[in-house]
Amino acid sequence: MQTIFVHVKCELGRAYEVADEAALGVEQISEVYSVSGQYDLLMKCYLDDGTDIGHFVTESVQRLPGVKDTFTTICFKAFG
Repeated sequence: MQTIFVHVKCELGRAYEVADEAALGVEQISEVYSVSGQYDLLMKCYLDDGTDIGHFVTESVQRLPGVKDTFTTICFKAFG
């Protein structure tokens, strides 16, 4: 299992819509948080080993209505 975090910048006024659609419509997204700073949302995703991360992000996250930009962090090891 691979864990990634996707930071999402939304079109103005659409963060809640994007969060709802992501949480309900994309199985691999386990948690969605609203955050402060450069991005509006932070999505925690669990992908099966061997899943193409770039393909998942471009096809499943960037195509959500209201998504303007993304930044992906790939995780290596969880502590604690």
